[in-house]
Amino acid sequence: MRFINPKIDFAFKKIFGSRQSTDILKSFLNAILYEGEEIIESLEILDPYLAPPIVGIKDSFLDVKAILNDGTFVIVEMQVLNVQAFGKRVLYNAAKTYALQLTIGEIYQQLRAVIALTIADFEMFDGYQDVISHFVFKERTRLFDYPQNQIELVFVELPKFKKELEDLENITDKWIYFVKSTGTLNEIPEKMAAVPQIQRAFEIANRVGLTQEEFNTLQAQEFFIQDQQGSVALGREEGREKGREEGQKQGEIKLILRLLNRRCGQLNPDIETRISELSIDQLDNLGEALLDFSNVEDLIAWLQANSQ
Repeated sequence: MRFINPKIDFAFKKIFGSRQSTDILKSFLNAILYEGEEIIESLEILDPYLAPPIVGIKDSFLDVKAILNDGTFVIVEMQVLNVQAFGKRVLYNAAKTYALQLTIGEIYQQLRAVIALTIADFEMFDGYQDVISHFVFKERTRLFDYPQNQIELVFVELPKFKKELEDLENITDKWIYFVKSTGTLNEIPEKMAAVPQIQRAFEIANRVGLTQEEFNTLQAQEFFIQDQQGSVALGREEGREKGREEGQKQGEIKLILRLLNRRCGQLNPDIETRISELSIDQLDNLGEALLDFSNVEDLIAWLQANSQ
């Protein structure tokens, strides 16, 4: 048995945003937002998942959206790639969902609360180990809630979740483990199947149930993410290599300046600047040549001949 990976946008929406996913999404949201308490009694999935006519990347898919029994809107986003300004995008989507509730002539009292839930396959908040973070509007120094606190941002950082199957303690642990690990499993763990909604989520995630069109879409997204992750990794490696080269160059400059100051006397800033602009190869040549210098004029002559 093989399962689609919930961390892929297409798979996430199929599992949590299908017409048959109401109880699954309700269980998931209660687990993540309310520590497993049955606060959400019912919900309606807005724009339920349909097999997309266009194979493409994330922009071809809407987030999972629902309206809860108390009128609160919930938007859920699964994000694998740590793209630039992602945090601003989350805030923008939440604010847009809140603002676009009203049409011309409607009053502000009709606005309903919005919860933006983001599951990130990367760490967003350095220095904090909590897997789930909740953000609301508070007074800066006394930390009391804004009276009309109607926008809440909730983040789940998957890399910070370290528990293995045998360590899962509650429904929250199980749902986070489902999102993080289902793509690597070959069978439904008995411990997970004990929760009916999770058992049903596994059934939807079974690759056998995909149409050919769905499989093609899923595969296209998987390839896209792999390509993007490969590009990011390559860029990081190139950045590290450049960093190592720059560090090597700065170290060589410091050494050469120290030797020149001993041999030729204190150098003026203009000469130090010219030396710092040399390439690594030129610095290597200068390091050998300075052994023959008698005074600063020898250095200036060498720079005029070799730094063009």
